[in-house]
Amino acid sequence: MIFKNNVFQSVLRCVIVLCIMTSLRGQSYQPSTENLEAREWFQDAKYGLFIHWGVYSILGDGEWVMNNQDISVDAYTKLPSFFNPTDFNPQKWVQMAKDGGMKYITITSRHHDSFSMFDSQVSDYNIVDKTPYGKDILKMLADECHKQGIKLFFYYSLLDWKRGDYYPRGRTGLGIKGRTVGKWEDYITFMKSQLTELLTNYGHVGGIWLDGHWDQVDWDGKAFGDLRVDWHYDEIYPLIHQLQPHALIGNNHHLAPIEGEDFQMFEKDLPGVNTTGWATSAEDIGNLPLEVCQTINSSWGFNLQDDKHKTTKELIQLLVQSAGYGSNLLLNVGPMPNGKIQEIHSERIREVGQWLEKYGQTIYGTRKGPTIPNEDYVSTRKENIIYIHVLNPEINILRIEDKVPELKSVVYFDTNEPLPHQNNESGLSIDLSHQNLDEINSVIVLELQ
Repeated sequence: MIFKNNVFQSVLRCVIVLCIMTSLRGQSYQPSTENLEAREWFQDAKYGLFIHWGVYSILGDGEWVMNNQDISVDAYTKLPSFFNPTDFNPQKWVQMAKDGGMKYITITSRHHDSFSMFDSQVSDYNIVDKTPYGKDILKMLADECHKQGIKLFFYYSLLDWKRGDYYPRGRTGLGIKGRTVGKWEDYITFMKSQLTELLTNYGHVGGIWLDGHWDQVDWDGKAFGDLRVDWHYDEIYPLIHQLQPHALIGNNHHLAPIEGEDFQMFEKDLPGVNTTGWATSAEDIGNLPLEVCQTINSSWGFNLQDDKHKTTKELIQLLVQSAGYGSNLLLNVGPMPNGKIQEIHSERIREVGQWLEKYGQTIYGTRKGPTIPNEDYVSTRKENIIYIHVLNPEINILRIEDKVPELKSVVYFDTNEPLPHQNNESGLSIDLSHQNLDEINSVIVLELQ
């Protein structure tokens, strides 16, 4: 472990961590009132901005470039000396998120390459000590988020391709030369110290977004097997909750929720939908708030050659479908090494925000509706109102298999015009043949008694 000059401060933090662990070890998790309120807020928020940014952006080949190109530790550690994002403007980033209708931001504080994007006292491999920029971008972003009323979450990698104490090795990074050998217990202590820093030096934190559990799980390409190590969640989770009881914990492990977690996430897949081959199964979906994370193109970190930018239509329909599953959408951008977000991405985000200015009430504060989402339509619900989002503009008669009990009225959202319909034991049929349906999404409002 590499310590900076302020040894006393670091030792004090470690003592605090040990005291908290001693008092909480063995206790089952009981969410605090603040935590339950934060979960409710999270479910209402529905839409957030994911940011993958680090020294890997210099190479323009995504955040896994160290692993994918088998870059040695010695070679990779030269990258921070080139990282000088003088165009980073936290005010513009947060304003873009707000204009896009997003309610929170989740940013990578430390990714798998081990580089910390904050001023850490327990490792000098960080943006303040190793780059010509020399500023704590997380502090700058946190201050701006607090100023503009946007909640900030921190992504934190569990796995590490550089530190020797990340040992035994996981399934990734095996081709990276220069990795040394250390003690797993030291690595756990290091992570707890960094998490303590993130939860004590940056004000109110919305939550911690963990990633990398899967690196230490045997996988045959079809299913996960045995876990190779003890991640010490029985220590890490209580530490987070003790430091900031309202902070929500999510873990991108692709499994059923583990005790102590506060929301469940799904990577590049809707809940229970497995298009990637390693997504969480429908049987493993718990009762926690849900979040779908998805890229705005194909890459998480900046990729110079990735031009598969999703259209505004695709993004709006993805947001609608996520809400139809009762889930948030966490939409990712990978800023360029100079600190700017690609214009095409900020433009698409603004366009989704413009759609939300008109249709936001059909998304924000809703829960999943009574119908299972499909390619033609999705439903969301808010108290006695059901919103039917029609995604297929070619539909003339919208048919829902089950009768809608206590149906009071059926109107077209845009005009408030009543729509002809039949609601009986055969189900609900709505005549849309005389409506000029929108190419992206049309909303029908069902009011119940």
